[in-house]
Amino acid sequence: MGYLETVIYPFIKSIQLTDVLDVAIVAVVIYNVMKFIRQTRAMQLLKGVGILLVVMYISDWLQLNVINFILINTMQVGVTALLIVFQPELRRGLEHMGRSKLSGILNFEESKSLADVIDEVCIAVSSCAKTKTGALIVFERKSGLSDILTGGTVLNAEISSEVLENIFVPNTPLHDGAVIIRGEKIYMASTVLPLSSNKNLSKEFGTRHRAALGVSELSDCVALVVSEETGKISVMINGDMIRNLSVSSLSRLLNKVLQPETEEKSGSSKFFKGRAK
Repeated sequence: MGYLETVIYPFIKSIQLTDVLDVAIVAVVIYNVMKFIRQTRAMQLLKGVGILLVVMYISDWLQLNVINFILINTMQVGVTALLIVFQPELRRGLEHMGRSKLSGILNFEESKSLADVIDEVCIAVSSCAKTKTGALIVFERKSGLSDILTGGTVLNAEISSEVLENIFVPNTPLHDGAVIIRGEKIYMASTVLPLSSNKNLSKEFGTRHRAALGVSELSDCVALVVSEETGKISVMINGDMIRNLSVSSLSRLLNKVLQPETEEKSGSSKFFKGRAK
C-alpha cells in the first residue's frame, strides 16, 4: 500500500486533461501514419532502419567499436536520407491533409471522394452503353442492403471503371447480377435483388430494370441500369425511374442525389418531377 500511496496516487493526481489529449493525439497520428505506410515500400525501409538501430545498440553493448562508430555516423545523416527516400509518401500525405476537412486531417488513409467514385462509375456505364453490355449498379446509402441481398461474391475492391467494366463482360463469373457499391468500395458483385412488385410496370422492362426498381422500393439506395437490348441508361430511386439518361445527365443526377441528406432533400425531387414510372 505504501508504494501506491507514495508513487501511483501522486502520479495519477498529477495527470491533467491536456496530458491525456497530448497522448491521444500522438497515438492517433502514429496509428494513421503506420496505416498509411503499411502497404508501401516505406514500411520495408522502416524495418531496415529498425534493424540498424538494434545492431547499433548491440554493437555498443558488445563494445564492437568499429561497427558502432560506422552505425552512429550513418544514423546522423539518416534523417536527411529518410526525407529523400520517403519523399513520394510525404508528398502524398501532405496533399491528403491539404484536401481534407478538419475531421479527416488525422486520417492518412487515401480514399476516393464521392466525385471520383461517380466519375469512375460514369466512365464504366458509358462504355457499357456503347457496347450494349447489360449492367446493374446499386449505391447503398443509409438503409443497409444486407437483409435483402441474395448470394453474390464479396469483393471489397477499389472502385475503378476498368474493374466495373470487367465485371459485366458477358459470360464471365460475376456478370450476372448486381454490383453493390458501399461507401468508396465495390462491396459485392453478382448478387440477386428482389424484383419490383409494381404490377403496372411495362413488359418492355427486363429482369435488370425490375430488380433495380424493386431494391429502390425497399430501401433508400440509388440503382442504375444499362439496358442490354438498347444500351440506354436508367436510374431508380424511391420506386421511381428516370429513363434515357445521357452520361453527363447521369453524372449530374448522381452527384445530386448521393450528397448528404441535408443537401439532398432540396434537390433530388426535382429530377423526378414529371418523370414517368
